[in-house]
Amino acid sequence: MDGQTLATPAPIDWLAARGLMRGLGPRWVEDIAAGRRAVLDVYTPLLARAPADGFAVECDLAYGPHARHRLDVYRPTPGAGAARGRAPVVVFVHGGGFVRGDRNANTQIYGNVPRYFARHGCIAVNVEYRLAPEAPFPGGAQDIALAMAWIRANLDAHAGEGGADLSRVLLIGHSAGGSHVASYLCDPRVRPATPEVAGAVLISARLRADVLPDNPNAPGVVAYYGEDPARYASDAPMAHAEAMPVPVMTVVAEFENPHLDTYALEFCHRLSVRDARAQRFVQVRDHNHTSIVAHIDTGDDSLGREILQFLHELNPSP
Repeated sequence: MDGQTLATPAPIDWLAARGLMRGLGPRWVEDIAAGRRAVLDVYTPLLARAPADGFAVECDLAYGPHARHRLDVYRPTPGAGAARGRAPVVVFVHGGGFVRGDRNANTQIYGNVPRYFARHGCIAVNVEYRLAPEAPFPGGAQDIALAMAWIRANLDAHAGEGGADLSRVLLIGHSAGGSHVASYLCDPRVRPATPEVAGAVLISARLRADVLPDNPNAPGVVAYYGEDPARYASDAPMAHAEAMPVPVMTVVAEFENPHLDTYALEFCHRLSVRDARAQRFVQVRDHNHTSIVAHIDTGDDSLGREILQFLHELNPSP
């Protein structure tokens, strides 16, 4: 981006923020690190002005022995859109190119994602996992399995009155987190014998492992999948797409990291051919690889409402 920054007059609303993302547009791929910083600079203060009510949160709960085996549980408070009976569960897994990232990249992001779903009557869980090269493939997927086991065993104890409806669990993964989610669900070396979720949303997920010259996260691919390119095709989620056991919504940004949108289309196509019907595919206009999740809970409902509709169609409550 040649050192360019976004002009961000304060305060701005979600519509103006979306306009800034549209203005950044395809320049995003010129310097993704700078683009990410620009997105965080726009959305962090905007999210800080979001209402602080409608949910309660329990932070830094351990689901395993590693320091990064931690999660936060957000639950709707009475009168905050919670449905009668038990609440559906939304589990969010952050990205970071396999080698970086936290469930709370800063004070607002990515806590904005579980906050949004808690405000809409869901119990939401924000999961952190081990990183490469300390935890190479399939470490991320194994951590998702460990977190899901904790959720199924413990969530009611942290869910407040009404509890969690564990028949309606939606697992969402962004970027590398989407890779881990897809492997956890599809790869026979990791997946549970019986699906532990009702559906999944793969947002800007890396579904093929590549080290192409224009892949800005190629070093992360090597750190996670190893230095032998001969293993990439068989270890990446694409190899196991047809084994996906639950409904999936595949999501990409209009201004995506190189190749991730075409991989997402391929993954969706494989499922559509398998099932002889088109699968849910969403391209979020105006947004890029980071703003596709950073915009959630700002009032911009371009993705949130799609996910909520998908969730409530999976296994409607009686």
